Amino acid sequence: MKTDTPRPVLLKDYRPPNYLIYAVSLELSLHPTRTRVCSRLQIKRNPALPGNPGPLRLDGEMIELEAVRLDGRQLGAREYTRTDAGLTIAGLPREPFTLEIITYCNPEANKALTGLYLSRGVYCTQCEAQGFRRITYFLDRPDILATYTVRIEADLSEAPVLLGNGNPIERGTLDGGKRHYAVWRDPHPKPCYLFALVGGNLASYASDFTTASGRKVDLRIYVEPGKEQRCAWAMDALKRSMRWDEERFGREYDLDVFNIVAVSDFNMGAMENKGLNIFNDALILASPETATDGSFAAIERVIAHEYFHNWTGNRITCRDWFQLCLKEGLTVFRDQEFCADERDATVERIRDVRNLKASQFPEDAGPLAHPVRPGRYIEINNFYTATVYNKGAEVVRMLQTLLGREGFRRGIDLYFERHDGQAATVEDFVRCFADATGRDLRQFMTWYSQAGTPELVCQFKYDARQKSADLTIAQVQPPTPGEVKKKSLHIPVRLGLLGGNGQDLALTLGSGKRLENGVIELTKRTETFRFKDVPSRPVPSLLRAFSAPVNLTLGLSDADLEFLMANDSDLYNRWQAAQDYATRVLIEAIKALRAGGRPAKPNAFVAALGVTLADDGLDPGYRAQFMFLPSESELARVIGRDVDPLAIHNACKGLRKAIGTALHDRLLETYRRYEVKGAYSPAPEPAGRRALRNAALTYLTCRGRPEDVARAAAHFASARNATDEVSALALLSELRSPERTKAFEDFYQRWKGDHLVIDNWFAYQATAPLASTLATVIKLTKHPLFSIKNPNKVRALIGAFATGNPVNFNRRDGRGYAFLAERVLEIDAFNPQVAARLLSAFRSWKALEPERRRNAKKTLQRIAHARPLSTDVTEIVGKMLE
Repeated sequence: MKTDTPRPVLLKDYRPPNYLIYAVSLELSLHPTRTRVCSRLQIKRNPALPGNPGPLRLDGEMIELEAVRLDGRQLGAREYTRTDAGLTIAGLPREPFTLEIITYCNPEANKALTGLYLSRGVYCTQCEAQGFRRITYFLDRPDILATYTVRIEADLSEAPVLLGNGNPIERGTLDGGKRHYAVWRDPHPKPCYLFALVGGNLASYASDFTTASGRKVDLRIYVEPGKEQRCAWAMDALKRSMRWDEERFGREYDLDVFNIVAVSDFNMGAMENKGLNIFNDALILASPETATDGSFAAIERVIAHEYFHNWTGNRITCRDWFQLCLKEGLTVFRDQEFCADERDATVERIRDVRNLKASQFPEDAGPLAHPVRPGRYIEINNFYTATVYNKGAEVVRMLQTLLGREGFRRGIDLYFERHDGQAATVEDFVRCFADATGRDLRQFMTWYSQAGTPELVCQFKYDARQKSADLTIAQVQPPTPGEVKKKSLHIPVRLGLLGGNGQDLALTLGSGKRLENGVIELTKRTETFRFKDVPSRPVPSLLRAFSAPVNLTLGLSDADLEFLMANDSDLYNRWQAAQDYATRVLIEAIKALRAGGRPAKPNAFVAALGVTLADDGLDPGYRAQFMFLPSESELARVIGRDVDPLAIHNACKGLRKAIGTALHDRLLETYRRYEVKGAYSPAPEPAGRRALRNAALTYLTCRGRPEDVARAAAHFASARNATDEVSALALLSELRSPERTKAFEDFYQRWKGDHLVIDNWFAYQATAPLASTLATVIKLTKHPLFSIKNPNKVRALIGAFATGNPVNFNRRDGRGYAFLAERVLEIDAFNPQVAARLLSAFRSWKALEPERRRNAKKTLQRIAHARPLSTDVTEIVGKMLE
């Protein structure tokens, strides 16, 4: 726990390392409380830097030092300086030298889950961003690239499986067979944050893959014994990812083996360690009974994401942590493209944008706003954010929109060719696209350095006499913390003009140029685009496929939105029109409720929604997305100030009831018609049918009559897969009824022995919008199946309450805030990463109405004044209160 005033790290202060570690040999003797680590480091002066490099400063924390040897000679205590943060050695030779360091660490005591730790008896590591320094002393920075040879030794009975990075080169037994060892070698230079090892009693699910060049790769997924068959989907996703990366980007796997290990205690989703990915087991284990369609899709995506890191993150890594978006944003883009190819592209795009608007847009609009590539940080763990990942992916997507798919491929091919085996920067990345296509991308670079979500304020005018239409777009750049004056951005806007018959009109600019790809490029603060040969007033369809991560203001009438909902050829924009219309209806309802009145009947919107619900020409999965209203947090973001979460909740509840009532017959017919019979499959078609059927059930249940509650209870009781079971549980969780009580009891009795499935039991009690929910959540923190030290349990209960229950978290009396503060301080004592991430629930506190805002501020001040406090939490709460 750190108590000193933290000092920021600045991008402008980056300096290349004075020394380079080019080869690493590690010997680890695993022990629960005293693991011995012997490292032999081949080190040389950095030839790119002139003069005397000075002393060597190695990072290290929470480890015990036994010995230091320089070229075989043991150093005395006066020949080095050791602090809580590292080891400094002076008087080093000019020629390359070998430094041997022997240390000890305590995996069992490591509840921060960074470095080497134990998860349900399995030794595992998490070294990104700065966990390797908890294993041994090292230059713990991503621009130190070295080859690794690792020997792991353990008791055979405790850890019969020993895994490392790279390829296995030797195995053997020791001490009469009581102990054994394994040696692994990774021939590809990598930064230490990609180091990994695993030791434990694990079973494996095996397969193989033949690369495009004909090499056979051994594939294995390691899990707790007895859970092997729940790995089949993950293995299938891995093999499809490997083939896709060969076909789409020409990237072939480069080792003889690819191993994945699933563990139960993990701060994040997964880690792309070279040849040895370590996963949260929630993102590996799946069966029809235990995993929902959403879980199957998440497993597919994360498997792909971590595999794609082999080239975008591993073979080419980051020069420094400020370049984190270079590997994460790019790889998120790649996993999104993979999912779009494997599934319905429009549905996937809608899901990606929903996620962006739910997680990143509020971040950009609040005190935690930062650029895709930040210029400073205090704790790097705090910058694994939606801005770096999701907005970073949108920036890469804009490059593809501007350059076209072929131009983008030329640019990324050049990136792989030019920077393979290097630690690169954002400038290196973008320069490859400029060089490959001849495009000037200097203004585009501003996306990486400027925070905030731009707003495009549009005016559209039609001149019937001239048969022309003018589109004027102004870039509005809202101020963000520390950045008031903004530069204009280079923004691609994909658009269409719909004629009276609903068809797309040809796009011809006033200059006579045809817009074949439908993309205009904004580069100035305000620009006007004239379209000629427009026979009648069209309805503009702007920002198709969400071509840029911006807010759009365009004065369309209700009739225009209804027209787009029914006719837009861009199905993403058809969905967006429905979202805009619903948002308009809901905001008016919220105003009416806060004024003490009754909302107007949403007849026109509901009728328009019913048209799409009944359109069998549209994919069921797409129609399910179409039926979902904007979330309560999305509405709060759009309102922007003086937000009343209870009014928002009641408005949404009222609209859902109105839809369920007005469209009852059509919803009931949909529910009956789209039942999926036969064996379960997570494929897009049956998953889409289940999604539409469960969406229909949701609105039917919201009507609230006894027969509707009975239908939801019967759906739960008869469910033959986790998707239907959990969907019904979620619906029943919002009710005060005997059916709710019985469903939760039945679910608990069935799944109390499965530590993953039972997380649904915790989560849906935590998100219930009932007056008793906070008391229930407090009680559940004492439940024997809950552990405050397990991140999955914390996310399922405390995280779900804070981020998924705006009504109860934002209680007017402030008790929801106080509860989260108590848990944050408790967790901060042993796992600062998880504690700091829970604080994201407060990211929009300044937009709340005055009473809630005062309570939130008091709570944040209480956290800020607590001692001791980690650097992670100190940075986040400090920004919140700036």
